[in-house]
Amino acid sequence: MLTLEDMILRLVAAVLFGAVVGLERELAGKEAGIRTDIMVASGAAIFSIVGISLPYIIADTPENIPEILARNSGFLGAVANVVVGVGFLGAGIIVKQGFHVRGLTTAATVWFVAAVGVLCGIRLIGFAGVSAVGLAFILFILRKFDMYKFVGKEDEHDVDDEESHRR
Repeated sequence: MLTLEDMILRLVAAVLFGAVVGLERELAGKEAGIRTDIMVASGAAIFSIVGISLPYIIADTPENIPEILARNSGFLGAVANVVVGVGFLGAGIIVKQGFHVRGLTTAATVWFVAAVGVLCGIRLIGFAGVSAVGLAFILFILRKFDMYKFVGKEDEHDVDDEESHRR
């Protein structure tokens, strides 16, 4: 059974790592920023902690724990439901405007921080930290590049500006 201190450590780690990714989104001026990513990461960590703790909570005696663990994959169900639930949350962030889709990267980061929260909840805190910092760094670096010119496409904003100057 997890101690309260261990649960708090896992939750604090999820909050911090969610904040790292959320800060990048906040600096980019995106809809889902630091508060959203903190809530998603910490909520995922809590559900993971609950999933891990349930077999120990429902066991009548310590001798029943191996049987409960063998017959019940409840902790896996908790993680699976986090993935699905956050997927629905992310779908609400995505908006189609004409031929363009907006919010897809932000929705993906919300889904990603849920995974980071699960990692914290199951005590893979080092991997969660590397993942969160790595993603924030990648998002920051890629935002500095004009990917449309890199792949040979015109930027949608450049096309809109050119059309408005022609009128």
